[in-house]
Amino acid sequence: MVRKLLFLFIGVVICNVSFAQLVTVQADYNSIGDCVFSATNNAKVPMYLHLNIADLENTTFNETLPYIKRLTLGYNNLFTLQRDLDADVPRFNYEIKTFRSNPTADVDLDFPYLIPFEEKKTVQFFDVKNIDGFWGTEGLDSWYAVGFHTDPGSSVLACRNGIVTEIVGKVRTGDSRNWYHTWTNCITLLHPDGTLICYHGIACDPEKIAVGDKVFAGQNIGEMLPGSNELVVLIFHDSLYTKILSFIIPQFVLSPDGKHDILNSTVPYQVYHPDAVVGMEMTKKEKRKYLGKQ
Repeated sequence: MVRKLLFLFIGVVICNVSFAQLVTVQADYNSIGDCVFSATNNAKVPMYLHLNIADLENTTFNETLPYIKRLTLGYNNLFTLQRDLDADVPRFNYEIKTFRSNPTADVDLDFPYLIPFEEKKTVQFFDVKNIDGFWGTEGLDSWYAVGFHTDPGSSVLACRNGIVTEIVGKVRTGDSRNWYHTWTNCITLLHPDGTLICYHGIACDPEKIAVGDKVFAGQNIGEMLPGSNELVVLIFHDSLYTKILSFIIPQFVLSPDGKHDILNSTVPYQVYHPDAVVGMEMTKKEKRKYLGKQ
């Protein structure tokens, strides 16, 4: 009976695959009738899974709702539906959705982002008037972006820690279902809080940085395009129940002591990368290696 039900549920699982089969979810019954859920992330970067389970019989779902799980690469253990005492095996229905960012991200709006250029450099903030081409031909009704004017060819550094999820040159290629957006000449990173950041207007050296790499705050990620003096930065994440993206208004470090605020287009800014901010999202081992901190 258990084996027969297992095949029934696995059939449902195989149908619930998205993003060109980057994530699969499996439900297996063990020898005592409990149902063990797991997921396999076939992408090169972390993904987020939302699993909605309903119509439960002979069991109880004890996980926090909504159930959102950050999936590391490869196999991920999810949870177990334990069979009620003296009952048949658990029965249920469920559906899954996968996201490239955390659709319920708990964002710290006071987080200090680094201005993404080398220390002591002076840059000018500007108001971004549009983000045409970022979200296909549909566009977005509400968004926020930060713009910087600086010298062509200048090094671009990461605003905070992240994992490289996408690097795009002059032309996009591959399956469009796996694109993070539709801009070219850009790099996109996934932050520890589940938000994404896109740096638009840069060129990346494939010998120095690749999808899946971990990047630290203040690390070089590319250079401004030749002949261009504009860098546009967007920080955003998916929403759970709508297709609308949520955009973040970041605060940037403005002084050696880490003071940070929302930028104003009327004044130029000098770049500061204090160690206390650079190391905020590093482990102790990483601080010792990259900052010489004990």
